[in-house]
Amino acid sequence: MCGIVGFVGGHDVGAEEKKRALDAISHRGPDGCGEWHSKNGRAWLGHRRLSIIDPEGGKQPCCNEDETVWITFNGCIYNYLELSQSLRKKGHKFKTHSDTEVIIHCYEEYGEKCLDHLIGMFAFAIWDENRKQLFCARDRVGVKPFYYYYRPGIFAFSSEIKGLLSFDFLSAGPDHNALNEYLIFQTTIGPNTLFQGIKKLLPGNYLILDEKTPAPRVREYWDLDFQMDYDHTEAYFTDRLRFLLEDAVKIRLRSDVPLGAHLSGGLDSSTVVALASLLHSEPDKLKTFTGAFEEGEQFNETNFARLAAEKTGVANYEIYPTAGDFVETLPELIYFMDEPAAGPGLFPQFMVSKLASEHVKVILGGQGGDEIFAGYARYILGYLEECLRGAIFQTGDNPHYVTTLQTIVPNLAILNKYVPMLKYFWNDGLFESQEHRYFRLMDRSLGAREIYNEELFSNEKTVFENYKSIFFGSNAKSFLNRMLFFDLKVHLPALLHVEDRTSMAWGLESRVPLLDHRIIEFMAAIPPVIKFKGAEPKYLFRKVIANIIPEEILNRKDKMGFPVPLHLWYKGKLKNFISDVLLDPGARKRSIFKMDRLEKAVRSEKEFGRTIWGALCLELWFKKFFD
Repeated sequence: MCGIVGFVGGHDVGAEEKKRALDAISHRGPDGCGEWHSKNGRAWLGHRRLSIIDPEGGKQPCCNEDETVWITFNGCIYNYLELSQSLRKKGHKFKTHSDTEVIIHCYEEYGEKCLDHLIGMFAFAIWDENRKQLFCARDRVGVKPFYYYYRPGIFAFSSEIKGLLSFDFLSAGPDHNALNEYLIFQTTIGPNTLFQGIKKLLPGNYLILDEKTPAPRVREYWDLDFQMDYDHTEAYFTDRLRFLLEDAVKIRLRSDVPLGAHLSGGLDSSTVVALASLLHSEPDKLKTFTGAFEEGEQFNETNFARLAAEKTGVANYEIYPTAGDFVETLPELIYFMDEPAAGPGLFPQFMVSKLASEHVKVILGGQGGDEIFAGYARYILGYLEECLRGAIFQTGDNPHYVTTLQTIVPNLAILNKYVPMLKYFWNDGLFESQEHRYFRLMDRSLGAREIYNEELFSNEKTVFENYKSIFFGSNAKSFLNRMLFFDLKVHLPALLHVEDRTSMAWGLESRVPLLDHRIIEFMAAIPPVIKFKGAEPKYLFRKVIANIIPEEILNRKDKMGFPVPLHLWYKGKLKNFISDVLLDPGARKRSIFKMDRLEKAVRSEKEFGRTIWGALCLELWFKKFFD
């Protein structure tokens, strides 16, 4: 786990610029710094190292035996032991025991197809001296970031945007079209970022730059296939998923440094901890970390986390972030994030990572369970409308509906905390097309549009068309799989952005076993009528983990992510902070907000509302990167 940076071209880039770029991502790799130049000076690779596997021998940039292939790599290849054995049989000679060197030999053996052999999270750049070619790639779901900038004569890349901004040849202003996407989704969709000219390599994609085609060529090497498996039974799917879960956790326990896990008290993190304790060679050395707030029971789930820790016999550490912590860390957090954040859970996640970094260097997490196993309440809401439509128009026996009105009823209690969403969802457009209805569910600008100037939404039709191209971008036939596909492509990368930055800010490697691509591919092929049976969230997942998770956690219907008591703090402890950020002369001059309505919104933010959160992140981003 590290930070990478580099460029091809740009002969006038000086040593000071390179140092600035490496320093900008130093938090990602506090254990070491390295760089390499090609013979003609055309290519430069930089690296900041966090030592996890082979701490002594895994320094980067790393090369093959004759120094014709060089790599700078961020991530972890979990099947590196198996790959190194097979590559040795093919005649490859290794000088280290690191997973980095495995990628090099895999590239030598298979070329671009090396990506098909890797199980892990990764973002890397390989310079092939013989071909005078740069080969860059990002893992299948986007656990690790990769940003790049291109103009004729120069191509630059980095793990974080701030690394690119360190170069004198790049001066990026805000991209107002991408800003329209952020205001709707609280993230950007597609390759654009909020910085003009700076793009992100999308998950499951690779990029090639060579002298024959000076502009970078981007290709997709992995995507989801929703070809349904109707040949197997529910019992088979259950057994197979159990095996995949166990193997995904087992190979992510490989580490030469202390290892722990996030533990929120929900299904996903509790499952990861339970499996880790069963599969770890020294389970008594595992440590878990939990965050909560003291402002009330709805912000404190430590009783469930303690229950899970007690059942598995692992040590549990707790942290209780305060409003003071929020004021102190949020501006710094926006700097680490590079772009405004996806949700308030960013803040407590950052604080829990800080706690974890004091005890371990690697941490497992349950990220991705909702997107892979169909765990969000919005999936129930979407299907409730489908069931109503089926009952009214007598088409409910069509497999398109997956579940019927009768079978969905037992799970509707999960929606009791989502009444505001229900009101908004059914306020307009009832029984419209699937793409319009899910867009309405994913639109985060609810209640926030009135505080922004209308010009910021002038590109909304294009945003919707971009959204629609993703929603229908797979071979999925069911509404559920189309929702899951969009979330995998847009919503999940935004959450993984948070996962990466909140951990790497503290020099902590975060691993997410539920996002093993073998599990994702397997779940995509399971008929929705099985994996979302009766519209029960995580139906199949629950069957698999029933014997290892405490019953109180297994049967919870009140899990709500990581709620933060912001609406309480806004009216008291954060009042001056909010005013200083949002109502100062700089914010007024920016012409982003309608200031009179913004002031009103500050006084009337609802419970779990995101209006002020979104405005805070956006204004702090402008202050950090442009003022």
